[in-house]
Amino acid sequence: MMQWQQRSTLGLAVLSLLREAEQHGEGAMHPYKMQRLIKERGKDEVVNVGQRASLYRTIERLCKAGLIEVRESRREAGRPERTLYALTDEGRSIWREWMLDALANPARKYPEFPAAISFIPLLEAGEVCEQLEKREVHLAAELARLEALVTEGGSWGRLFVLEMEYLRATTAAELEWVRSVAGDLRSAAITWNHDAQHDDDAQHDDDARQDEEER
Repeated sequence: MMQWQQRSTLGLAVLSLLREAEQHGEGAMHPYKMQRLIKERGKDEVVNVGQRASLYRTIERLCKAGLIEVRESRREAGRPERTLYALTDEGRSIWREWMLDALANPARKYPEFPAAISFIPLLEAGEVCEQLEKREVHLAAELARLEALVTEGGSWGRLFVLEMEYLRATTAAELEWVRSVAGDLRSAAITWNHDAQHDDDAQHDDDARQDEEER
């Protein structure tokens, strides 16, 4: 059995859908239905199934890892052959392990925005402020969209829109932070000092060189 190297959002979604199929007495599901259910339920807000090829690659890796298996292949009149997949005993155990771990332990991510923020001293204050103001507009529009989705999905009960509530909360928090930083840039509460950063880096280089020589 191949060792599964890294948990993925799509992999967790596939295992979860197959676990759901078991609970409903179906036992197996084909990839097309997985993709359709994720989109119909609005879960594509948190699970990227825009490219079916990514779904098939994930399924292939799960099969190689022994977490799912082919249950049967069927061909209906006028339709391409469809392969149905089901959880293995190992997959059922790993699914539960992944779910509990994902709920309890924040994963360390390396998204692009914080990385860009870490290098903004290389730009000018005015252009940074301008771009953050643009981000404000995008975030405000996204927050309004999420608000509508939460309201729309509320008829199903809060349990079924918790992920949308989470996205709404994180988007609102980011919007508040971006607004505060843009405001401090406009008021010059945050100022640029390229020379100070360069001098600090140079000092660190000198200290590192001295440490190396002493060794």
